Amino acid sequence: MSETRGYAAQSPESGLAPINFERRELRTDDVAIEIDYCGVCHTDIHFVQNDWGMTSYPVVPGHEIVGRVTAVGGEVTGFKVGDRVGVGCMVDSCRHCHACEDGLEQYCREGPVLTYNGQDRHDGSITFGGYSESVVVSDRFVVRVPDALDMAAAAPLLCAGITTYSPLVHYGVKPGHKVGVVGMGGLGHMGIKFAKALGAEVTVFTRSENKVAEAKRQGADRVIISTDDDQMADAAGALDYILDTVPVQHDLNPYLQTLTYDGTHILVGLLEPVEPPVEGGQLVMQRRVLAGSLIGGMPETQEVLDFCAEHGITCEVEMLDIAKINQAYERVKRGDVKYRFVIDMATLKGSAG
Repeated sequence: MSETRGYAAQSPESGLAPINFERRELRTDDVAIEIDYCGVCHTDIHFVQNDWGMTSYPVVPGHEIVGRVTAVGGEVTGFKVGDRVGVGCMVDSCRHCHACEDGLEQYCREGPVLTYNGQDRHDGSITFGGYSESVVVSDRFVVRVPDALDMAAAAPLLCAGITTYSPLVHYGVKPGHKVGVVGMGGLGHMGIKFAKALGAEVTVFTRSENKVAEAKRQGADRVIISTDDDQMADAAGALDYILDTVPVQHDLNPYLQTLTYDGTHILVGLLEPVEPPVEGGQLVMQRRVLAGSLIGGMPETQEVLDFCAEHGITCEVEMLDIAKINQAYERVKRGDVKYRFVIDMATLKGSAG
């Protein structure tokens, strides 16, 4: 066992504070990583506050992890000390169900082991995430960070990036397709970049006139104010796909009307019941599909990093001193970040605690 430092929440109301805890000794297939940067995802906040009623305390969040290999287990051949690597939302799975055999570990029949607040399949311990100095992970769940990518800006690609890349590729977005993006946060701005890189024409839906110029700066070809009935009516039947990144309940019906026949509306942010209900006729009368997508498997996570390196795509980030993490959470909840906080772990190494 090796002692490491991090930041943890002890209860839904405690906020995050320094903690010392132990990482396991290397198993034969493990990679030990010194963490340089870790992105801040809204999911981290949900777990810290126990919004989903499933948090085990203390919880050390963080699943957008990048750093450098410091040691490898005896059976590891794909990584060596000094390699630039990343760890995303999963650190294990059953490895033998159809999903795992297909490289879609996120859909493991027995459930993937989450990077934090998961239960280790070998010793039953609770996993601790990337708001820490180091992490130990099975080599199957480690990816390479290409040299062409800035490490800090690459961190959010391991969640926000793969979450938006995977459905666009899976559902077949190609040059000439018309893609709508709902939501202009950490996920939404990545969705714009990926859709454009895949050759699509991109329309962004926003409720705010103030976001029109920003959406176009990110690459949108068209911006529609979703509260403007005339603009929404003009867009009827125009789109092949909608990438919906909004994480709270919202009315899907007006967006479904903007899809052509055989169009697909993909949910990547909403985990709650759809409210208000979807009108069945919106789907049946135009053979439209309402779909969902969850992050990506390990082969595709490596693929998205390589794709970003090839196309010069990164997430726009604001660097964060970990001592200010609680204030950052409040800003995330207000939508006051463009577009992802990334913790510089040098600030943890230099802090007291």
